[in-house]
Amino acid sequence: METPDNEVFRDSIGTINEEGKRNWIFPKKPSGPYYDKRKLVSYFLLAFLFAAPFIKINGNQFLMFNVLERRFNIFGFPFWPQDFHLFVISMIIGVVFITLFTVGFGRIFCGWICPQTIFMEMVFRRIEYWIDGDRNKQMRLKKQKWDAEKIKKRLLKWFIFLVISFLIANIFLAYLIGSDKLLRYIKEGPTEHLGTLFPLLIFTGVFYFIFAWFREQVCIIACPYGRLQGVLLDNKSIVVAYDHKRGEGESGRKKFRKNEDRDALGHGDCIDCFQCVHVCPTGIDIRNGTQLECVNCTACIDECDTIMEKIDKPKGLIRYASEDNIEKKEPFKLTARMKGYIAVLIILIGVLLGMLALRNDVEARVLRLPGQLYEQKDNNIISNVFTYKIVNKTTETIKDVSFKLRGINGEIKMVSTNDTFEVKESGLAEGTLFIELNQGDLSGDKNTLTIDVYSGDKLIETTSVTFLGPRSFN
Repeated sequence: METPDNEVFRDSIGTINEEGKRNWIFPKKPSGPYYDKRKLVSYFLLAFLFAAPFIKINGNQFLMFNVLERRFNIFGFPFWPQDFHLFVISMIIGVVFITLFTVGFGRIFCGWICPQTIFMEMVFRRIEYWIDGDRNKQMRLKKQKWDAEKIKKRLLKWFIFLVISFLIANIFLAYLIGSDKLLRYIKEGPTEHLGTLFPLLIFTGVFYFIFAWFREQVCIIACPYGRLQGVLLDNKSIVVAYDHKRGEGESGRKKFRKNEDRDALGHGDCIDCFQCVHVCPTGIDIRNGTQLECVNCTACIDECDTIMEKIDKPKGLIRYASEDNIEKKEPFKLTARMKGYIAVLIILIGVLLGMLALRNDVEARVLRLPGQLYEQKDNNIISNVFTYKIVNKTTETIKDVSFKLRGINGEIKMVSTNDTFEVKESGLAEGTLFIELNQGDLSGDKNTLTIDVYSGDKLIETTSVTFLGPRSFN
């Protein structure tokens, strides 16, 4: 069967030419209602991204991902290493939510929310349009010799890109080490913190490489989420789609001619102007169907609607729609798969909320000192040595902390500290203690003891230990 001339099939990605070399994309500057809405969403998210590390809730940074110290803050809620299971469940909830959203609405996350797309399209490309001009001017500038004009524009653009990359690297550093520590490092000067300065410069170089050269290939080649759409999408998923039935008509797409009755001739509404291709930031032709490069940015929708207005045709030739909506006019509805994801999401959220409700603000661990058994003292006193660790997950100092045995007579002796101590806000206290019991109070060689942790007269945590004694023989 012969392939119609107006159908194009590809066996390579749009950023690679026939010779296997980089096909540099020069997208036309987009405009239209969707683009205006995307700008509002993007600038709101950019403001949030830059402000979040400096927002405090109850003294906790709003968002922080301190991998080195294993401390995480999510929406002002602190997660310590002991809360890692809660953090994992939170991440799983995020993955399930994005999966559910992809099944229903395709890669709308990529086009509207993804930081890569926002920085690339709403920051770096807009600077590029300002300096180099629109699509045609950029293409001419690329072919132009390295004269004074080209050198001036290139140096100006590269310098601005580098400054913004450095700023982004600092913001990401604030998420990693905390905004307070970052501001202190800046105040004290870079030479005092070379161990932080070098990674900062490396990240600056990475961001500059991504936005100045690698660009849309992050979405096409590197991003794992983009590969998921081939698995998650089906005929009922809402994506940026070309209405091929309306666009092709009976005799296919034809160029526009004035005073021509296209409907009578059976021509489709698509006039083959290629504006949807020119405006695409990943260089694809949306008329060839859903493709892995498409990030659902809606630029082609705005451009096509503008053309439809000029030729007095209805808008929506390219629109948010599912394959079943185009083929069968079926409206969007929840599928069994989507209902399953929703059920899993609700269960996971319920589990997380339950665990958060049971989570203590203070966590105590008392563990036997490795390699130690017991010591037998005078008057039938048996002594065991333990290490303790108390984590304060609050933003207030806990004072007059002490240990008490529950339900048994005995004595707890602290090593290198007073009987009471304090734990700093969002801090950790650790040390060594001895527990001494009368041998007559032991029920065997292994005894489980309950230890209460008090702040003054207030019980704040309870933990248990195994106390070793002499083995009894009957």
